Amino acid sequence: MPEKNQPHALACVIIPTYNEAENIGPLIEAIRRLDPTESLRVIVVDDASADGTDQIVQDCAARLGGIELIRRPAKLGLGTAYVAGFRRAMEHAAHFVLTMDADFSHDPNTIPRLLAALHNQNADVAIGSRYVPGGRTTHWGLHRKILSHTANWLAHRLLGLRARDCTSGFRCYRMTFLQSLDLDAIKTDGYSFLVEILFLCQSRGAAIVEIPIVFRNRNQGVSKISKTEIFKAVSTLWRLSRRRL
Repeated sequence: MPEKNQPHALACVIIPTYNEAENIGPLIEAIRRLDPTESLRVIVVDDASADGTDQIVQDCAARLGGIELIRRPAKLGLGTAYVAGFRRAMEHAAHFVLTMDADFSHDPNTIPRLLAALHNQNADVAIGSRYVPGGRTTHWGLHRKILSHTANWLAHRLLGLRARDCTSGFRCYRMTFLQSLDLDAIKTDGYSFLVEILFLCQSRGAAIVEIPIVFRNRNQGVSKISKTEIFKAVSTLWRLSRRRL
C-alpha cells in the first residue's frame, strides 16, 4: 500500500464531544501543535452540546485552521459519531484515521507513536493500550477498574479478540483497511462500538498492534458511561458471540 511510506500523508483525528467545553479548546490546541501544517486535521463530532462546545471548536478552527466541526441535532451515541467522522475523513481522502476522547484521558502527544506503528510495523490498526507492558491507568476507582477488566475478559472469552485492550478508544486505523469494512453493518451506537469494530477488523485479518499508554482519568467534566451503556455493551457481546459461533 503506497501510503505506508508517506511520512506526510493526511491523518484525521476524530473527537466525539458532548458537553466538553472545559477540555476541547486546550485539546485541539495540543493536537495542532504536533503538526502546524494541515496534514494532521481535527474533526470534532458534537452531539448538540448545551455548554458551548461547538462555539469553542469554531473559534479554534478560525484561529488555527485544520479543524472541522460536524454538528448533530441530538445525543446520537459514540458509535455513530465515529462513523460520521470516518465518512468525513474518507471525503478528505485521509490515509489514516485516529480516534480519541475529548477529556485528556488520552495524551495527544501519543498520536505520533500510533501513526508510527502503522508506518513502521505495517499494521492496519494501532491501539493505545492500557494493558500491555508499559501501559497503565491513573486515578481510577475500584468500580471503573472492575468494569474495564470485566469488559475485556468477556471480549476475549466470548469473541476471541486477541488485543489486550479491546475497549480503548485511542486508536489509529489505516484508511484503506477501514474502507474494506461494512460500517453500516455495525449495530451498536454506544461505547461497545469499540468492541464491535475491533471484532470486524480481526475477522477480516487486520494486522493489529498495541502501543502502551498511560490513561489518566478526566479532571474536567463528567463521564458519559451510564448503566444504559453497560447494558448495551453486554447485549453487543452476546450478539457478536452468536455471530462468531
